[in-house]
Amino acid sequence: MTEKPTIAIVDDDPLFRESLGRNLEDSGYAVETFADGPTAIAALTNGGVAPDLVLLDWKMPRMTGIEVLRQLRASNDLTPVIFLTTLNDQIYEETALTNGAVDYVDKGRGFTILLRRIHLILEGAKPTVGLPGGPEVADPEILNLGPLNLDLASARARWRDAAVDLTITEFRIVRKLAENAGRDLSYRALYDAVRGEGFIAGSGDEGYRANVRTHIKRIRQKFREIDPGFDAILNYAGFGYGWRAEG
Repeated sequence: MTEKPTIAIVDDDPLFRESLGRNLEDSGYAVETFADGPTAIAALTNGGVAPDLVLLDWKMPRMTGIEVLRQLRASNDLTPVIFLTTLNDQIYEETALTNGAVDYVDKGRGFTILLRRIHLILEGAKPTVGLPGGPEVADPEILNLGPLNLDLASARARWRDAAVDLTITEFRIVRKLAENAGRDLSYRALYDAVRGEGFIAGSGDEGYRANVRTHIKRIRQKFREIDPGFDAILNYAGFGYGWRAEG
């Protein structure tokens, strides 16, 4: 029997925790709940609870959600974190992503949207076929494109034989770009690749553009820590990004 994925809910609203937990259990997940940040940190960092994903509120007494996230990352806990909050200003989303969250969802959106987010993060996307000048995919679990190596099974990236410490969302953006090397990909196409078609982040119709820009900025920073001359990600002003084709 396959073990159910475990989701931790960290939220100070008991009714919300109970309702969300019940919906997740009905959808096939095991659930652990925490009423505040310190309790969650204690359980998650001492090995008492090892969830596959954390749903985290921002505004909580004793410790804010962003403080919880920072402490998790400082302890080398790389469990995927989705912020689930009523704070929909773009600055909060950018701060969450910059500190290592993989997604940011408004509580006002329906449960089916959240369930889709969880599924994409835990299950990932299926490989797609590249174009001429694109990656080598002889091994369906390995993608090679010049000095880039992507292990699709473990979501690990290497550049010039050095490991690149990408989050799950960052890995999926790099993968989408690499699988389509030599093509221009719109902000929307990149966003849909990791968030699901039609989902809107942030405030306003253009929220997804800021979301993608934030991720691309961090991706470039991480590659340039290894290779200061990294220039494989190309800008297409007002449209999106692309990965430089080989040859």
